[in-house]
Amino acid sequence: MFSQVTQFSIFLINKPAILAKVCESLAEKKVNLRAITLMDSVEHGVFRIVPENPEKCREVLKKLDLPMTETDVLCTEMPNRPGALADLCTILNHERISIKYAYVTSGAGGGRTIGIFKVNDAKKALKIKPAGKSKGRREKQIARTSRAIRGN
Repeated sequence: MFSQVTQFSIFLINKPAILAKVCESLAEKKVNLRAITLMDSVEHGVFRIVPENPEKCREVLKKLDLPMTETDVLCTEMPNRPGALADLCTILNHERISIKYAYVTSGAGGGRTIGIFKVNDAKKALKIKPAGKSKGRREKQIARTSRAIRGN
């Protein structure tokens, strides 16, 4: 269900061209990004990225000499449909796993999306098995509960 991936958080000064420089440098070295999010504050922005190749990404970012951190986060594919995120959050809640933050790619309609999650217990979350076609009693109950909460 989940895999562990490396996320880079790059701290950017709120000035023109800083984000462009980072993106151009990653593009020049053909670093493909699976997921991104950008948040701002008064002093700086935080550009969080999950690259396909963390080693190559790390090399590019080190050359830019920008403050950054690396964090292990969880990654999962989800169907791009209403309620998919709710179902996943319900499963994590059922296992008593708290989500510290999350971001999700938009994906194509009817296709798949990628969700990135920072949780309080990654080891426990990594042990959750995907429901698959033959859902067990527990997964069916979780799905019913999730739908009931959403009113579906």
